[in-house]
Amino acid sequence: MPLPSLTPLETALDYRFAAASLLRQAMTHRSHGASHNERLEFIGDAVLNCVIAQALLERFPALDEGMLSRSRAGLVNRETLAELARKLELNRYLLLGEGELKSGGPQRASILADALEALFGAVFLDGGFKAAQRVIVTVYDEILQGADPEQLGKDAKTRLQEWLQARRLPLPEYVVTEIRGEAHLQQFVVECRIPLLEEAACGEGNNRRTAEQQAADVAWQQLQTLPKVAKPRKAGRGA
Repeated sequence: MPLPSLTPLETALDYRFAAASLLRQAMTHRSHGASHNERLEFIGDAVLNCVIAQALLERFPALDEGMLSRSRAGLVNRETLAELARKLELNRYLLLGEGELKSGGPQRASILADALEALFGAVFLDGGFKAAQRVIVTVYDEILQGADPEQLGKDAKTRLQEWLQARRLPLPEYVVTEIRGEAHLQQFVVECRIPLLEEAACGEGNNRRTAEQQAADVAWQQLQTLPKVAKPRKAGRGA
């Protein structure tokens, strides 16, 4: 089976590798061969944390160390990394062993997140810190532009629940509407139902938790587009 071309991925990153072997290694899971991406993941994790820390310092000069740490954690966690990896369609380029392929490895959040960190590590080793910084900021651009430090350290379900509670609105109901695939390769479809939304928000994942988190994130995004919703009242004296 021919190896997938990595040129489209380089185009998406706006970065051309001098050592193409590094990019191929970044996309290689340990189940596929000895030259896999775990060492690249190690260095990529360190570079990612540094770049995101600097980005937060520049965007939020008033935040204290505790808020900065929580915000960074929200930006570099597995769920965020996996979602960014999906947007880059990393599953198209991953090299995995037969067992991982059959068990849904290309869609697994942990594998996708690790591959993205390995990709950042590969750019760092290939082009240095400035190149890695530029690629990371490009990949994270949409999230950083709309970053709210009050929300970054929270998962999607917690963020949605707190948003609704603050406005004294009914809490969401999560309903599994479909389970597709064989037992070892299931795909869950979950609806997040909120009275404020005319239609339920839908999420998918290879387990119920991931699907619920995705549905909650979709619901929260939809709520932000609604006509003005009453903001929570601040308690005054005597309240």
